[in-house]
Amino acid sequence: MSSPNSQMRHRGQKDKKQANGKADNPQDALDEILKSTKHAATSQWDYKLALAVIVALSFVTRFWGISHPDQVVFDEVHFGKFASYYLQRTYFFDVHPPFGKLLFALMGWFVGYDGHFHFDNIGDSYIANKVPYVAFRALPALMGSLTVPTVFLIMWESGYSLPACITAAGLVLFDNSHIGQTRLILLDATLVFFMSVSVLSYIRFYKFRHEPFGRKWWKWLLLTGIAMSCVISTKYVGLFIFVTIGSAVAIDLWGLLDINRKGGALSLPEFGKHFAARAVGLILVPFFFYLFWFQVHFAILSRSGPGDDFMTPEFQETLSDNLMAASAVDIEYYDTITFRHKETKTYLHSHLERYPLRYDDGRISSQGQQVTGYPYNDTNNHWQILPVGKEIKVGQSVSVKNGDVVQLRHTVTNTMLLTHDVASPFYPTNQEFTTITLDLAEGDRHNDTLFEIRIEHGKAAQQFKSVSSHFKLIHFPTRVAMWTHTTPLPEWAFKQAEINGNKNVQQSSNVWYVDEVPSIPADSLRMNRETKKPKTMPFLKKYLELQRAMFYHNNALTSSHPYASLPFQWPFLLRGVSFWTENETRQQIYFLGNPIGYWIASSVLAIFAGIIGADQLSLRRGVDALDKRTRSRLYNSTGFFFLCWATHYFPFYLMGRQLFLHHYLPAHLCSALVTGALVEFIFNVEPILDDEPTATALKDTVKKNVPEKARRGFQQAQDSLRGSSMLATWGATGVILAVVLWGWQFFLPLTYGKPGLSVDEVLRRKWLGYDLHFAK
Repeated sequence: MSSPNSQMRHRGQKDKKQANGKADNPQDALDEILKSTKHAATSQWDYKLALAVIVALSFVTRFWGISHPDQVVFDEVHFGKFASYYLQRTYFFDVHPPFGKLLFALMGWFVGYDGHFHFDNIGDSYIANKVPYVAFRALPALMGSLTVPTVFLIMWESGYSLPACITAAGLVLFDNSHIGQTRLILLDATLVFFMSVSVLSYIRFYKFRHEPFGRKWWKWLLLTGIAMSCVISTKYVGLFIFVTIGSAVAIDLWGLLDINRKGGALSLPEFGKHFAARAVGLILVPFFFYLFWFQVHFAILSRSGPGDDFMTPEFQETLSDNLMAASAVDIEYYDTITFRHKETKTYLHSHLERYPLRYDDGRISSQGQQVTGYPYNDTNNHWQILPVGKEIKVGQSVSVKNGDVVQLRHTVTNTMLLTHDVASPFYPTNQEFTTITLDLAEGDRHNDTLFEIRIEHGKAAQQFKSVSSHFKLIHFPTRVAMWTHTTPLPEWAFKQAEINGNKNVQQSSNVWYVDEVPSIPADSLRMNRETKKPKTMPFLKKYLELQRAMFYHNNALTSSHPYASLPFQWPFLLRGVSFWTENETRQQIYFLGNPIGYWIASSVLAIFAGIIGADQLSLRRGVDALDKRTRSRLYNSTGFFFLCWATHYFPFYLMGRQLFLHHYLPAHLCSALVTGALVEFIFNVEPILDDEPTATALKDTVKKNVPEKARRGFQQAQDSLRGSSMLATWGATGVILAVVLWGWQFFLPLTYGKPGLSVDEVLRRKWLGYDLHFAK
């Protein structure tokens, strides 16, 4: 019985002739293939010439005018500063892994820079401060210059035609956002480069799938893992490349399990070897390589610095010249001390004013004495620490220990700190903090004034020290922790911070420390401190502590930013980011992609999704509109590029932190790959060789008679062997590159920061209402 398949599957077939007009004779076809294959393997001059031109253009577009401006631009204040800290071996904290920053430090070391400049403000002069900023900027420019030919190689290795390779590479080559990020001291050029190398390496590895466990198979597997490790060692969004490659590997392994696979069924031990090899190459090797950069990070940053406060006292004691370790003194009973919150830096404070009878929401307070958080040092911050249940006299030298239960007397008002089951001003579920008279504290309310000193990660009976002992103050009867936050109280509390009892004792923001011990005389023996040598701490313990801090602070980046954007805006390039301006010359650097290139790539992504949907619907209705080879290529190769785009784009919808246009750059590169592949699909008629009865026999004969290198050459030059016309494909490529090139040069002054634009010229570039400077 006939079906629609018999009429739909062979596109371009006429009178059983091949598409290139040759007679349908197996031996003639084989001779033609052998001849063409040997020629393709030894020439491919057109690809090589195109690659050379692309390499030259990528270096020109990335390095041209790189010395302008000679001032600190946008996030150079961060990553230039970090390079200086490395060179001075001064400990700092950042939410990103160290690899990309270490590369900047290495570049600074190469040119003899000593790290004296700290990149404090946007607009600071590099020339006046004698900073080799061009050397620093040359590193990302080099990465960006190599990214473009890597895109070309990805397409070439995937077997696409020359116009498809040029289209994909051209969209990245002439994209203003890729150029803008690669000309400054920023991390994204490193991220995008190694992400593209990961894709290229995996494609190379996949091409050796029929020669498993060979030298080249192992080489490209390990290179894939190392490249992926470099991505995630630059920024944690590098995890997305692991999702991309991991998904492809999972599909590959699933195919290897198939007992009916073309290459023959694998035994379970053989499959286990494949699984183990991929686990080692793509998980274990990248992880240890990732750890290696943290070891380098810790080894270099051996001196105390601005990152100390983010780490525990135990970690800080491993750094030389650490002020915390040098200034810490043992706290004794009857000492007068000041408490300071670790995160907000506010002091525990009290004054004679009382809580209002009713709050704005109608709740009633205890009308007790206010206990608040105050940002400045003041005598109202002084508290005396008193023993509980111990016969200790005033003047007797007895140290406070971890786990001790104490009372805290406010010295100015001579009242005792207390918390009780009354709701706090802002948090109905949290307890109010107040103070009571000494008579009440010694009587019926005694238990409500008891607090436990619980040192973070402290040992039993560990000495309680100023500055270095980070602790939680736990109310002994109700087990709530003293806590504060950044929202100020109303005018009745002078807009000071609220102090309350937090029932979530494990919350990390419950931590305090003793800032000063003002009751110790200056000539006291307790003030004589010996110089301490830095302590040691196991690498994994330091690594895990830093990881926790990095993840916590990265997730805390939720504050608004005037140039932040949302993921849905990126594919359509709805807004950019102002990097730098100079009023005198009307020059500005505005981070923005090439709108035409972005819109083309985003449209093609939608077209690809539509083609896949239409093909699946056609198959459901029994209509096979594509031949086997075309469908395989569309789903496996172009589909892989689309998967790469999706995994680098959609996860951003789940993030609550600040997001900017530069987060879309890896996904944009993937959309360029999809665009190049789909240009070939749409404008080039596929061959029908795979649909002929002799196709399999011809392939087997080719494998026997043609060397491996020549066969790969045949796969990479399919356009010259299919016999199909490439005129339409070249025409489409020419049109795309022409409009993209125009868009690049039109927005060039915003990317390179020169020349300055008149009001009319700025207005002409506000296509989608971009918030450009000097528009009036």
